[in-house]
Amino acid sequence: MTDPASGAALRGAVDLSALRNRPAPSAAGDGQGPAGAASVPSLVMDVTDETFPQVLELSRTVPVVIDLWAEWCGPCKQLSPVLERVVTELGGRLLLAKVDVDANPQLSQAFRAQSIPLVVALVAGQPVPLFTGAVPEQQVREVFAQLLQLAAQNGVTGTVTADGASETDAAAEAPAEPPLPPLHAEAFDAIEAGDYPRAIAAYEKALAENPRDAEARAGLGQVRLLDRVQGADLQAARDAAAAAPTDIEAQFAVADLDLAGGHVEDAFARLLDLFAQLPSDDRAPVRERLLELFALVGDGDPHVIRARGSLSSLLF
Repeated sequence: MTDPASGAALRGAVDLSALRNRPAPSAAGDGQGPAGAASVPSLVMDVTDETFPQVLELSRTVPVVIDLWAEWCGPCKQLSPVLERVVTELGGRLLLAKVDVDANPQLSQAFRAQSIPLVVALVAGQPVPLFTGAVPEQQVREVFAQLLQLAAQNGVTGTVTADGASETDAAAEAPAEPPLPPLHAEAFDAIEAGDYPRAIAAYEKALAENPRDAEARAGLGQVRLLDRVQGADLQAARDAAAAAPTDIEAQFAVADLDLAGGHVEDAFARLLDLFAQLPSDDRAPVRERLLELFALVGDGDPHVIRARGSLSSLLF
């Protein structure tokens, strides 16, 4: 989690003023529980530009996790179930608000969602950065534990309860999701354990069996990135890249860290500059890495569209 200090880490970077004072619908969150508690339809809710003021108000009672996602985003589909599961298990100490960035441009702009999935939190109406990209479940749990500590330091210690049937009852009545294919399940278990090489091997085997397995391909790209940046020192990587502008591995290291940190445009620009500087015979690895990162971010992302155009202009 980016250093949240007093919950002001994104002040100035995020402008919620246009959404803060809009009258909120009264359909959800009107139920009054005991002091320090609030009632909501569900611990996981879809939020729009119009209903966002309601979420701001709830964040004075309980920390609200904001999941900015889109239908076309593969990593979002990996991360969202993890967020929902962890929030539900916390039993009302956190609330999850899901924002479709394509359908809610004001929220997307307010949170400066340059890359998704983007996960931030609201504590007493103030935004706090959490992480960008699909991360392992254990990391999600650790970040949420830090968020609860931060909220307590700022006097936000309430809970929310779901109206009507309990979350457990609702889950029990919902149709059971089909089980993951064995190799996908093995990869997910490995990711949660932090064993990225084992997850990579499982996804590679799944693709060997079915080259058209889009979920395995997306998962493989994500876990390869996690494996490459694990334990990396950003400043050391930047120093090495600055000392060797045409060293492919040095530039790859910084681009990976930039992408993992949500600096998508910087990552693409670095690799495009490298591609332009290299002799034609040495460019293939850079093009392959760019295509891999494009797939991670998503074909519909504006950064990808622009970078693809720049790459094409360098190729022809």
